[in-house]
Amino acid sequence: MKFIDEAKIYVKAGDGGRGCVSFRREKYVPKGGPDGGNAGKGGDVVFIADNRLTSLLDFQYKREFSAERGEHGMGSLCSGKNGEDLVIKLPIGTLIKDQETGEVLSDLTRDGETFLCCKGGRGGKGNAHFATSTHQTPRFAQPGEPGTERSLKLELKLLADVGIIGFPNAGKSTLISHISAAKPKVADYPFTTLVPHLGIVKYGDFGGFVVADIPGLIEGAHEGKGLGIKFLKHIERTRLFIHVLDLSPFTERDPKEDFKVVNNELRSFNPELAAREQVVALNKVDVTEANELVPEMLKFFEGLGIKVFPISAATGKGLKDLVNHVGKEVERFKTEEKAGLKQETK
Repeated sequence: MKFIDEAKIYVKAGDGGRGCVSFRREKYVPKGGPDGGNAGKGGDVVFIADNRLTSLLDFQYKREFSAERGEHGMGSLCSGKNGEDLVIKLPIGTLIKDQETGEVLSDLTRDGETFLCCKGGRGGKGNAHFATSTHQTPRFAQPGEPGTERSLKLELKLLADVGIIGFPNAGKSTLISHISAAKPKVADYPFTTLVPHLGIVKYGDFGGFVVADIPGLIEGAHEGKGLGIKFLKHIERTRLFIHVLDLSPFTERDPKEDFKVVNNELRSFNPELAAREQVVALNKVDVTEANELVPEMLKFFEGLGIKVFPISAATGKGLKDLVNHVGKEVERFKTEEKAGLKQETK
């Protein structure tokens, strides 16, 4: 399925129906009065988060959505029925923004979370509603109110506990395919991964965490080079990063410089990202030349206060220690967040 993470749509709530002007016309009833019924309310437009959806693909083909209008009032004091609400399902993690102002209207982060986007118009009153002792034959009724309408921009940001970052071909896709059930494309050329992938990593007896493989970042990603600008937003919600560095000699790059470049891109895109906790995975240590670099790299990152794990994503070496450490960190973050929420509610 094609991965679509942005869409622009137009939504409109239903208009209210028109009140009815009517008078009784019954046999043997010499003095009929007003009996125009009230109209129905227009349907609302409601968004709901659905964990079964993973993309905004549906909105590439249909961009205009309208709720049902309310029925008009009728004679014999019959009221028109309300219009049906229009319920639009979105993937969890979707931001709903006003297209003109850029204002964030809602952020759907939980399954089943709803957002009332547009309210249906109120139905008009029929002439029977306006009958009084001094005005017994009103010959007017209310028109229905129009439903509200909006032009929206939808942005999907993946919800993951851990983001895997690094240069193209550093081994991110191989890593996520070995620690989870995700099956991204793996090949020996740059930008093999063209879309983010989500995987669930089992940790401990019952727990686990969600990891996202972010397509390769390169220098200038925050300015639109490579694929970075398109997918950097997907790591904004993650709690920590696994920064994969390729130690093999075939890249002809300096792993320390790669580390600095990627972090500079994070900082340029969003300063908060560069300050987020990182765990470095020194990949491809199954290659002799790469393994010889490990002591030097350990010393370098220890000086920065960053936890380092020499691994081979291809053979599985070191992955258990990496997963255990990341799992404990994710649990710690979740515990701290719950404690913070409890304090806020007190």
